[in-house]
Amino acid sequence: MDPQTDPSDNGTAPSMNRRGFLRSSAMFGLGAAALAASLKPLLELKDLASMEEFLQKYYKEMSPEDMAKVLKRIENDVERQYGVRPHVRDLKPMDGVEFVYCLNLTRCIGCRKCVHACVAENNQSRSPEIQYIRVLKMPHGSLDMEKSDHTYDPEQVPEKGFFYMPVQCQQCENPPCVKVCPVHATWQESDGITVIDYDWCIGCRYCMQSCPYGARQFNWGTPHLPSAQVNPDMHVLGNTPRPRGVVEKCTFCIQRVREGRYPACQEACPSGARIFGNLLDPESEIRQLMRRKRTFVLKPELGTRPKFFYFYD
Repeated sequence: MDPQTDPSDNGTAPSMNRRGFLRSSAMFGLGAAALAASLKPLLELKDLASMEEFLQKYYKEMSPEDMAKVLKRIENDVERQYGVRPHVRDLKPMDGVEFVYCLNLTRCIGCRKCVHACVAENNQSRSPEIQYIRVLKMPHGSLDMEKSDHTYDPEQVPEKGFFYMPVQCQQCENPPCVKVCPVHATWQESDGITVIDYDWCIGCRYCMQSCPYGARQFNWGTPHLPSAQVNPDMHVLGNTPRPRGVVEKCTFCIQRVREGRYPACQEACPSGARIFGNLLDPESEIRQLMRRKRTFVLKPELGTRPKFFYFYD
């Protein structure tokens, strides 16, 4: 199959492992120097546990038996590396569910509790620390993200004359990141969550370049996750520990929301600024809120149609 074929055309994905992609890329005219430069992190990758992991099937092509083997391998790898036996699942999207997030900018106080809850929940590297959420300090009267500051460190928040805008994966309805992935390692699920198959990601970082919200992070170094801080409740497309050389991002805490729980960032918010739920449920809080409030999205002119909305009281 042509490696550029859109798997959504027939519900299947290209039968191609990562070694096949490297070979076909050279055959189809990618310059050797450009290819080597873009895939250098993959070529130098030494964190893979086994050849079985490197050559395992694409997520969408796996049978239940294949998936059971993968889940067991991940559990064994995590236990061997961290001394913690995790519970890794492959929770599927629920029918009649479309997840949407709303954030009340009037209530956000810039405390960053959402950032730290996200890091803890999703087994992100602590050194260097990878954060999926950036909280931008913005001057009142402006929505210019270029003038924001996400490294602010005052003695106390909120600061007079500023408001705070958390930014993370916008879970776009029309995600540009998905379109540019040469091996279809990232895609949008039926419940609106854009996911990444971390075992399939080749580390080319094209998705990072295409994301207008800076939502994706790359593991340049070997992630450091202390054993005592491992969250054992894992999803195969979510918060399993990632190796060096792959891209990762927010998945709305897929391991939580697909079993009816709230994302960790919402639970941690002390001011009630975050609202999450199912847009297709007419009785849900999120549906009621979007009927009452005048919401907006970031960079609407780009046509990405985010499912992460903002509003003011």
